[in-house]
Amino acid sequence: MPPHAWFGVSAIFHYLGPSFAVLLFPAIGVLGVAWMRIASAALIFAPFTNPWLTIAKADARTRLLLVGLGACLAIMNVAFYLALERLPMSLVAAMEFVGTIAVALYGLRTGRNLAALALAVAGVFVLIDVRWSADLIGLGWAALNGALFVAYIVLGHKAAEGGASGGVERLGAAMAIAFVFVMPIGLLEAVKAFGSVNLVLAGIGVGLCSSVIPYISDQLAMSRLPRASFALMLALLPATAAIIAALVLAQIPTGRDILGIALVMLGVAAHKPAPSVTGSASPPAVCPGPREQIELP
Repeated sequence: MPPHAWFGVSAIFHYLGPSFAVLLFPAIGVLGVAWMRIASAALIFAPFTNPWLTIAKADARTRLLLVGLGACLAIMNVAFYLALERLPMSLVAAMEFVGTIAVALYGLRTGRNLAALALAVAGVFVLIDVRWSADLIGLGWAALNGALFVAYIVLGHKAAEGGASGGVERLGAAMAIAFVFVMPIGLLEAVKAFGSVNLVLAGIGVGLCSSVIPYISDQLAMSRLPRASFALMLALLPATAAIIAALVLAQIPTGRDILGIALVMLGVAAHKPAPSVTGSASPPAVCPGPREQIELP
């Protein structure tokens, strides 16, 4: 499959899984669902990624990367769910992308990036209706999730570089580490579901749809797409979130919501990330010429 197709799969499941999770909140609890999501994903990854072997064979720098990615996945997922408990999915999804544009502005200070950031911030303010803006706790969790989403993009690209199978084996190791971080956070709530086969299967389904299918698809796309191209395609995700929230959660967007989502999408599409020589798709290996032999920092 071409990398753009993998991104399409990721775009759908990034919000289909969380929408299923929202339906489970009343039965299990927010932290319990987050625990089941990461636990089931780590369990699914383990047989074919051998996470502990990957960690044992890694050098010190790679281990640090895996621990960072694992901690990011654990805390990001918990913050995402705590935000979804209080706010519409379209708002939480839109806030994820303000940080990516801010990072682009920091790395490449241009009028274009400044305009892109202004568009995205304006879109978020349009989405924050008076009803939602009073929920400062929900907005705080959404802001934390957005900041960690930036870290996930950066660390995910690093993990995709040089790993076999597009970095999927490193992703499995990071997910096992994420389970260690989330273990004490949601275990007490998750225990409530253990007496029901249906709830356990639903929790596994959330993990499969939220953390296995989209994250594998991300790695397969990241390993073959330049970072700038991947960042541009992220513009599709706010609209995907709004569509899935409408279909699964009956969160029908208003005209104001559609305007806000459109502004965020324009901002994401317009921003220009800093050029990167890593994390980009590479042509088949050829004998390098004199210029290609220069080692870049």
